[in-house]
Amino acid sequence: MARIIKFEKNDCAPCAQVSAYLDNKGITYETINPFDQPDLAAKFRIRTVPTVLVLNNEEVQQRIIGFKPEELALIAL
Repeated sequence: MARIIKFEKNDCAPCAQVSAYLDNKGITYETINPFDQPDLAAKFRIRTVPTVLVLNNEEVQQRIIGFKPEELALIAL
């Protein structure tokens, strides 16, 4: 089963849009603030928020940067 991680900041409007979208679709995900966990952010080369990663065996299968409903919809399939 895939693991989904969303990197976000609390004061980020696009981050809130991504959360609302994923919640509405019933998608389970982890939320990480890259400033609180810089080592993890560096491991996955997070440069901007929001960034959603779909991992399989800790390998990035999909990377979505920003609020892109058409790409986020693919996660729900």
